Amino acid sequence: MPAITFIHSDGKSDRIETSRGESAMQAATRHGLDGILAECGGNAMCATCHVYVDEIWLARLPAVTDDEDALLDGTAAERRPNSRLSCQIHITPELDGLVLKLPERQV
Repeated sequence: MPAITFIHSDGKSDRIETSRGESAMQAATRHGLDGILAECGGNAMCATCHVYVDEIWLARLPAVTDDEDALLDGTAAERRPNSRLSCQIHITPELDGLVLKLPERQV
């Protein structure tokens, strides 16, 4: 079963087991992870599941869509080159070990 490590802004980390095809946001909310609000439930209509992808993992993710790009412009925390919406990161076996850093705030 693939796993994701979420690193909080204070340096604390949580390793969460996921299911293939599940989004990183779904895995986080299923485990009650603080830091992923997911106000729209994963419908790519808000930016409250904003994460920073560890740079070594960026090339393994699909490209940012136009809709995701527009939403990332409205994040509460600073948008960075490695910013993504965790609802748009769907877990595959190749993403086992993915590291996502949580911004200091989502709203």
